[in-house]
Amino acid sequence: MNLRRKLAQLLVLRASGFSSDSQRRYPRWELANAELQYWLSQGVGGVILLGGSSADLALRCRELQQWAGSAAQNRLLLCADVEEGVGQRFEGATWLVPPLALAPLWQAEPQRAEALARAYGRCTGREAQIIGLNWVLAPVCDVNNNPANPVINVRAWGETAAAAAALSCAFLQGLEGEGVLGCAKHFPGHGDTNQDSHLQLPQLLHSRERLEQLEFVPFRAAIGADVASVMTAHLQLPALDRERPATLSGAVLSQLLRQELAFNGLIVTDALVMEAITNHYGPGEAAALAFEAGADLILMPADAAAALDALEQGCITGRWSEERLEQSIQRRQSALGRCRPTGIDAAAALASLAHLQAPHGALAQELLQLSLQQQGSKGLQGPGVNLIRVDSSLACAPLPLAAPALLRPEAAGFKTTLIDGRSQPLNLEALAPGPVLLQLFVRGNPFRGSAGADGYWAEVVQTLLKQQKLAGLVVYGSPYLWQELQQLLPKNLPAAYIPGQMPGAQALALEALGLGAARHEGGFTN
Repeated sequence: MNLRRKLAQLLVLRASGFSSDSQRRYPRWELANAELQYWLSQGVGGVILLGGSSADLALRCRELQQWAGSAAQNRLLLCADVEEGVGQRFEGATWLVPPLALAPLWQAEPQRAEALARAYGRCTGREAQIIGLNWVLAPVCDVNNNPANPVINVRAWGETAAAAAALSCAFLQGLEGEGVLGCAKHFPGHGDTNQDSHLQLPQLLHSRERLEQLEFVPFRAAIGADVASVMTAHLQLPALDRERPATLSGAVLSQLLRQELAFNGLIVTDALVMEAITNHYGPGEAAALAFEAGADLILMPADAAAALDALEQGCITGRWSEERLEQSIQRRQSALGRCRPTGIDAAAALASLAHLQAPHGALAQELLQLSLQQQGSKGLQGPGVNLIRVDSSLACAPLPLAAPALLRPEAAGFKTTLIDGRSQPLNLEALAPGPVLLQLFVRGNPFRGSAGADGYWAEVVQTLLKQQKLAGLVVYGSPYLWQELQQLLPKNLPAAYIPGQMPGAQALALEALGLGAARHEGGFTN
């Protein structure tokens, strides 16, 4: 194998889970098929996928491997960010509550919570393996001790180091027991930031002593549990390196992670297209600096050709040794050796997922029920307004046409008004007359730049209470928003909180308010 092809094995490029170029949701990052086929023929060793159904993905994984070639040395790492179950990204699989939902249960019943986290991992790993993925980019090992964190938030397994370590390791046991690789992220810890590294480079100004006591704890536990891979964080940590972010820092990756913490698995960068990196470094130099710092795999380089050119030039000029390259290649091969062969026949995948629907659906429902919080009386009746806030009404997976959040209030006489982050500021005076059922889909998410609440909804709730118009409240997602709003509510006002945003979570929360299944909830034609 020539030098350039060896280096190409270290790149992980982004692709759509759909087969057609016209179906790409994010063409800025997802390569067209001709480009993808070219790079796989050149030896690129990994693909990260998003979009499509489970059956689409089973077909896509088989197609990608065919493009790469059938020889053992061409075996691909096929991964996805399925932190909340495979159904979070690919329809037809199981979508689970966000991990942070288990943290309160762990405080009260740690053994039960850890058993559920293992089941969560088994569910995710089994479904990933069935549809063709061999690498799951989870668990998030960050400790979300900052409620204003815009990007980690409910993706974390805990708000304390102990909870995050225990639950993420239980998840890993379940996940990797199914023959897929896990990934502890985002090292050395992205939990205590109030900036989103997709948009800018956050700083974490804590001392080394504080990092040892909190941020490092879940990663030490994951390494002790033999996690297959660790993903870097695009963070500036002056206590560790005053010049470079963690992803590009030899002090963080080689000295701390590889030597001090004795991690021998794969180190993978977070996506190099994120603006925390691209705002400061060119695509070639970012890839070279990451590899020089100790990363084995380069995830989503901003320009694959530039990244590969820079890596090749670094080898030729002696910037790093050939032995260093062989070490990364060997770690990649060792990781693949841990993977169970994937079943990527689409028909077989669908049959297997159908067989798992009952037990995995029961797990999803149990997690929802355990995380539901409610107060007040039942029995909402209109006419009134069903005021729903979502991140974007143009692409909102939790809100299909037959969503319970739409149909159940409408059946009780509440006419829906939908607003989102692109809307004009809410004008309460312009709402239709009558009581208001307020449903808030709010949680931390990448690219938003905030945790999603920012005090605004507390003002809205106070205004509606003063006007005696607030009939009920449901918060889907953020426990921090729920805590803020719940203290404003009269004890008898119907209200509920649930961490999930999927239709199953909506049905359960609205049932707690007395709104049962609507006539067309199972769907209707258009």
